[in-house]
Amino acid sequence: MQSTHASARDALSKGQWVGLAVLLVAACVLPFVVSNYRVFQLTLALVYAIALLGLNMLTGYNGQISLGHGAFYAIGAYVAAILMDKFGVPYWLTIPAAGAVCLVAGFLFGLPALRLEGLYLALATFALGVAMPQILKYKGFEHWTGGAMGIVIMKPEPPEWSGLTQDRWLYFLVLVCLVALFVIGWNLLRGRIGRAMVAIRDQPIAAQAMGVNTAMVKSLTFGVSAMYTGIAGALGAIVIQFVAPDSFTVFLSISLVVGVVVGGLASIAGAIYGALFIQFIPNVADQISKAAPWAIYGVFLLVFMYVMPTGVAGFVRIVAARLRRRRTP
Repeated sequence: MQSTHASARDALSKGQWVGLAVLLVAACVLPFVVSNYRVFQLTLALVYAIALLGLNMLTGYNGQISLGHGAFYAIGAYVAAILMDKFGVPYWLTIPAAGAVCLVAGFLFGLPALRLEGLYLALATFALGVAMPQILKYKGFEHWTGGAMGIVIMKPEPPEWSGLTQDRWLYFLVLVCLVALFVIGWNLLRGRIGRAMVAIRDQPIAAQAMGVNTAMVKSLTFGVSAMYTGIAGALGAIVIQFVAPDSFTVFLSISLVVGVVVGGLASIAGAIYGALFIQFIPNVADQISKAAPWAIYGVFLLVFMYVMPTGVAGFVRIVAARLRRRRTP
């Protein structure tokens, strides 16, 4: 009996690996069969997936609500833009630099945020998201940030050996970063730190009694979450070739929260689903109604929440479990 259950688990695990391999192959083939504009949209969706995974670590796995992660996205974007524009740093070196800056910024912001929980923490992060565009427009920083006019970035040229266009090269650059960060996140969340994060979310007093350093874990989670979002911001700046304060309003932070909830809380795959939602559903809503696109967007959001209350990832898990039960005699 035990061997039967073990073989079933192994078969399921192999099936998951095969599914991931098929998805990765499809992702590699996709930019060659769609237009350049679609490649650009898909690249942005991959960028948002990185940011959503970072936010999901904080909110879904650790239970800390953030309504201001657009600020860390902006910091990462501006770090990349300033290094490229003012110092001539290669674009690929700006990505880890943006992640390092946001890791420190998120960790330092997480330290005073330890005194806040629930809605109070959400309000504090919301204030950060609201203030960031004004900080970027401050005259004292104008020499570096470009003020309200922002910074224009040159589009990176692909290596000659790749034989790719600029849009396809950026797509594969973001895809490689996405896969690497998802593997790191998967290993982190299934290890000791990930279990500590979930324990703090579910039973903080019990976790502390078991010896978990709740203050350090929460601060580190905030830092790692900000690092992921900052890397996404740097990649987004490189893809769009432009940064400006008005591109990083609090609406960006709200969109990231929407993506996390729609994709599925505490789900790594949910970051992909949520990114596709926040990238493509506004365009679909605009095509349906030019007069009231956000009303259509609201309808889509309500339908998703009503049909999939646990997010798209939860809905997929439920459907897969039912199909397995039907196949099992």
